[in-house]
Amino acid sequence: MIFKYKGIGADGKKTTGHIEATSLQEAKNKLRASNILYSEIKEDSVSFFDSFSLKRAYKITPKELAILSRELATYIRSGVSIVAALKIVATHYKSNKKLKLFLETLTIHLDEGENLYRALISQDVVTLPPFYVESIRVSENGGILDEVLLELSRFLKEQEKLQKEIKSAFAYPMFMIFVSLGMIAFMLTFVVPQITAIFTNLDQELPRPTQIVIALGEFFSSNFLLLLIVFTVFVVLFMLLRRFSEGFAYSVDRLILKLPLFGEIVRKSELARFSYMAALLTRSGVVFVQTINMSAKVLQNRVIKRLFLDASERVVEGKLLSDALQRGSIKIDETFVQALALAEETSEIQSVLENISELYFEENRDKIALLLTLLEPALMLFVGGSIGFIVAAMLLPIFSMSIT
Repeated sequence: MIFKYKGIGADGKKTTGHIEATSLQEAKNKLRASNILYSEIKEDSVSFFDSFSLKRAYKITPKELAILSRELATYIRSGVSIVAALKIVATHYKSNKKLKLFLETLTIHLDEGENLYRALISQDVVTLPPFYVESIRVSENGGILDEVLLELSRFLKEQEKLQKEIKSAFAYPMFMIFVSLGMIAFMLTFVVPQITAIFTNLDQELPRPTQIVIALGEFFSSNFLLLLIVFTVFVVLFMLLRRFSEGFAYSVDRLILKLPLFGEIVRKSELARFSYMAALLTRSGVVFVQTINMSAKVLQNRVIKRLFLDASERVVEGKLLSDALQRGSIKIDETFVQALALAEETSEIQSVLENISELYFEENRDKIALLLTLLEPALMLFVGGSIGFIVAAMLLPIFSMSIT
């Protein structure tokens, strides 16, 4: 339950805000623990749209979590207590009710004597990645909370940067594909039928290319609305199945890995993400089996994720991770397995994983650049060739008439 309160804070100034509690009495106790003298407190009656933002767990974005972690690390490293740091950072999010409530809730849990890890798992305002919470637990026990928060911030920022690079890299090709398909569909649906009327009175057989274009034009013109509905239903159904059907999503991810060049980019991107996360958790002191599990859950491709999760079960049985991956149902990059085997043999897992992640991230940037270099002229040829074929097919009968 979310309660809204008004009162006077510990600094003697008027304050208002929201607090999460299971009952009114618990909300009052939490305010007293925070040294807030409340004058009014009641369950917040929010609108339909606000209920989604306040009462449902908010899935924090990697960018928001990276900024938040960096701010907390900076204050803690400066000697500020974690409670004071949370209160200071909370003032930066006055316009973001969800994150402000999240930070205030953590502060209340800490005032009640809990540590940051317990506060994170007790709150239900924000949904946090499991690896993040576990890293906080280990870092608090080891007294390196500020260092781990900074590393988490770098990792999340790197992931956000990588996602942006991929999206921006494929934005132009995707735009070209949609524009070219739209132009071809427009010409076949609206332009070709208008020109076809010229040939209806001709008492001669039309060239084969012209017949093909006219047939396509008549088909698109007669079934334009139906095709649009079928395409929309297909896209929506595909997205729903990929989101809610594990078997369908697994099959799609397996197919993606088999695509030439693009599949290799996805494979190395996932291995780089796993290596970076595993190196971070290993540095934080997380047990290696748990490191494998949490690092695998960061992955987006279900095929590679299942491969690592299955491998972690074999590691529990006493086998090496490199051997478990080598004997897995899906074959991954041999270089990765060999480097991992060397790391396990020399006990230099953290440094080797860091080097692998840097290597694969760099290789992926080069491959994406190569893919775009090949894709752009191919799209231009496709667009020009398609439109050129339609125009030439329409002009062939006219040339035939002039020759005759």
